[in-house]
Amino acid sequence: MAISVLVVDDDIAALASAMPVLSAAGYFVSEALNGGQALRQVMANPPDVLITDILMPDGDGIELITAVKRAHPGVRVIAVTERRLLGALDLLDLASKLGADATLEKPLESVRLLATITWLAGLDAQAARPSDQAILQGACEPGLPRPQSC
Repeated sequence: MAISVLVVDDDIAALASAMPVLSAAGYFVSEALNGGQALRQVMANPPDVLITDILMPDGDGIELITAVKRAHPGVRVIAVTERRLLGALDLLDLASKLGADATLEKPLESVRLLATITWLAGLDAQAARPSDQAILQGACEPGLPRPQSC
């Protein structure tokens, strides 16, 4: 059975770039345009992986992460943002502290996104997050989009 991924972003262009990459990789992908819409979807049918922008109207990613982890702790969460700092507050660090399993900065790189989902889908107590070098080496495997470093 395909791993289900819910992508949450108010930026239509970001959704449009992530959705085909994830679908082509074999994931069952759905989308939401804000945190409120995403929370309703998660409560009705929790995904395996939730990818959420942090700064959005109608329920931001921080609120979404907190609610999802409380209701469905098994959902793996990737927090993303284009604006990492809000004043002195590191949004990705805050997301991690509130339950995000991984964080990525926008614009999302396909190889890093796919490697992070793969890592999270197989996450266990002994696993460690792959290093950047391991991500790039894994990206050179047949069948994945190939970065210039391959």
